[in-house]
Amino acid sequence: MLLDTLGDVPETDTRTHAGPDASPEASPDTSPFDALLLVSFGGPEKADDVVPFLRNVTAGKDIPDARLEEVGEHYYGFGGRSPINDQNRALLEAVRADLDAAGIDLPIYWGNRNWDPYLTDALGRMRDDGVRRAAVLVTSAYSSYSGCRQYRENLADAMVDVTGELEPGDGSRLSKLRHYYNHPGFVEPMVDATLAALAELPEDARHGAHLVFVTHSIPTSMSAASGPPTEGPESAYVRQHEAVAAAVTERVHEQTGHRYPQALVYCSRSGPPQVPWLEPDVNDHLEALHAEGVPGAVVVPIGFVSDHMEVIYDLDTEAAATAERLGLPYARAATAGVDPRFVAMVRELVLERAAAERGETPERRVVTGRPSWDTCPAGCCANGRGPRPALCGSD
Repeated sequence: MLLDTLGDVPETDTRTHAGPDASPEASPDTSPFDALLLVSFGGPEKADDVVPFLRNVTAGKDIPDARLEEVGEHYYGFGGRSPINDQNRALLEAVRADLDAAGIDLPIYWGNRNWDPYLTDALGRMRDDGVRRAAVLVTSAYSSYSGCRQYRENLADAMVDVTGELEPGDGSRLSKLRHYYNHPGFVEPMVDATLAALAELPEDARHGAHLVFVTHSIPTSMSAASGPPTEGPESAYVRQHEAVAAAVTERVHEQTGHRYPQALVYCSRSGPPQVPWLEPDVNDHLEALHAEGVPGAVVVPIGFVSDHMEVIYDLDTEAAATAERLGLPYARAATAGVDPRFVAMVRELVLERAAAERGETPERRVVTGRPSWDTCPAGCCANGRGPRPALCGSD
């Protein structure tokens, strides 16, 4: 079933094809890739899905359903429907339109880690459609076990489920596109969103406001293991976020002539209290800003590519309530979502990696630092529970 990029997106569609106006003769070269696979976290679509979804998320941790029901209150407050699947549908539609406009006839598939459409189903459809080489875009921009290697393990599990082997004899391969946290297609929308959020603050709070860059907290042990072991003990997860926060802050300075104080903070901590996670929490940071007499705060969710539950609950609901209680003027910057620059970035990353696979030396655009690796190095973002098979890497 084809995804009609000009109409409503059916909830069961997990692949898209070029529209009738595509011009293959003028297509940029995407070989050796014959498909693009979007990989994401997944989320419940209705209240009855919430606990089964959370069972998937916490598989192997023996958490009772009563506790999952408590955690699920975040979802029940929004009718049991996470926004993430709808956002992925919108991204699929936007990427399909962008590829069509560029004359690229590349089928797009979609698979999730924790909810329908599952990765195994997506790879099964790809097999049935004769796909052999697919570029993989993960909706996580940074290095960490949960944001990278775990998806690579999920891809390996799905490949074995579908083909019976980790490296199919027919030569089928998946190639994960590089981390894009420092790509201009991700950073530039965040700069504009930060400027727009600053403009929302009352005029008397704007000049003295602080920029509060927020990402998902992870255990400190996971943070320490993020990135290649050859880069030493410093957390790639933290370092990458700090680089983006500094780049956005510098661009805002260039645009406004004012250098805003900034900090990197975290949200969505979970797990037992005795296990240390990255801090400070965004709510604690807002309390500290208020105590210091800071007149306003702009919260910038640089850890998320769209308005996930962590954004609409942790920031738009919980952190906003904290700011209101404190009387602290508060504005939240938009995520990249389907900003045309972010959508075009997907095409650029596909073409970049395709050229590299053909032995060429493509331009690799970044705003700060250096481009990330194409193939994850051995030991990168190690699994704290021990090694498991993973695709798209050197181990």
